[in-house]
Amino acid sequence: MKTTAILTKEELLKHWLGHRDLTRRTLEKFPEKELFEFSIGGMRPFSDLIKELLSIAEPGLRGIVERNDQSYDHKLALDTKEELLAKWDADTPKIIELFNQIPEEDFHVTHNLFGEYNFPIYSNLLYFIDNEIHHRAQGFVYLRALGIEPPFFWDRP
Repeated sequence: MKTTAILTKEELLKHWLGHRDLTRRTLEKFPEKELFEFSIGGMRPFSDLIKELLSIAEPGLRGIVERNDQSYDHKLALDTKEELLAKWDADTPKIIELFNQIPEEDFHVTHNLFGEYNFPIYSNLLYFIDNEIHHRAQGFVYLRALGIEPPFFWDRP
């Protein structure tokens, strides 16, 4: 039985990269002090949310490609907005390279991401995207509370 994919592998990557671009533009909007200190309702500052995304995306993809389940560490030594942006920018080409190393036929193979999330690879990839959207939305709330207009959520190249 032949099936038709809703998205191609290339379209999924383009979708994810569009979200990464939007998250980067959200990060750029934050004033330095508020990026590291501002929070609402006990949520973490946006800098901590970005560190989480950085500790998951590239390392998670590397784990998928290398078939290892090494744990993550959100405690990254990135203490300025400039350092966060530089790491974000350095990881994007690595994400593209690693993503392209995953054979399409492996997307339904189970991988124990970080030794915690034992799901098919496509589910792990969707987790990366969903988690980023979730944390970016928190950043949007922070920006609005600070009187700063966030980027349009739909403006993803």
